[in-house]
Amino acid sequence: MPDRRHHRGAHPADERAFAPLQLSALRIAVHDLSWLLSRGYGAVSSLQLVGNRYRLDERQRMAVARTACSDDQRAQRHALELPRERLADRHLWIDTYNVLKTVESALSGAVILHARDGCYRDLASMQGSFKAVDETEPALRALMAHLRDLGLASCRWLLDSPVSNSARLAQRMRDLFGAQETGGALPWEVTLVWDPDAEMRGTSSVIATADSAVLDAGSPWYNLARIVVDTAVPHAHIVSLHG
Repeated sequence: MPDRRHHRGAHPADERAFAPLQLSALRIAVHDLSWLLSRGYGAVSSLQLVGNRYRLDERQRMAVARTACSDDQRAQRHALELPRERLADRHLWIDTYNVLKTVESALSGAVILHARDGCYRDLASMQGSFKAVDETEPALRALMAHLRDLGLASCRWLLDSPVSNSARLAQRMRDLFGAQETGGALPWEVTLVWDPDAEMRGTSSVIATADSAVLDAGSPWYNLARIVVDTAVPHAHIVSLHG
C-alpha cells in the first residue's frame, strides 16, 4: 500500500499513552529501567520486566526505552557534549534521518521525548523507506539557519543508502543548499553511505545524533535536534519522562 502521509504527525495512540494520568507510571518505569541498566542488567530483559510491572503498551515501552540510560552512559554523554561556542572552525557530521525526523515530528505536533541524557528523541519509524512530508523542507530550513550561525568549517550530512528515497532526498537537500547559499558561506556536503552509524563511530569530527549506540562510541557531539527544536519550534509537544 502506498504511503499517503503528508505529516510526520502524532500517533493516534499517543493521546492516551502519554495522558497526564499515565506520566507518573512512565517516569517511575524510566527510573527503574535506568537503575537496572546502571547495574549491568540486560536492556531487553530489563525493559520486559519494567514494562510488565507497570502494564505498559508497546508504544509506552518504546518511549521508556528511548528515555532511559545507565548512570555511566549519561555521565559520558554529558562529558562529550559540546556547547555551540566550541563548534567554531570544527567539522560537523550529521546523522540526517535521526536529526531530521525529530525536527519534522516536532513541527507536526508529535510527541518528542526529553530523554535522561538530555537528548530529544521522536517515536517515528521509517521501516526502510523515507517519505518526505510537509514538514521536511521547513525542518531542513530550520536546521540550515542554525548551522550557518555556528562558524563551522564544514558540514557533512550522512544519509543511509539502503533506505528507499535517500537519493531523492539527497538531491533535494543539495538543491535547497545551493539555492540558499551565496559565495559558499558554508561548505555543505550530502553523502549517501551504507551505514552512517559506522561512519560516525570512526570519525574525529563532531557528530550530531541522538542515537544511543553512536553516542556511546565516544565521539564529541552536538545536541543539534534538541537545540533546533527549542529555538525554532516553540509549540513542540515535549514529554519529559525522567527526573
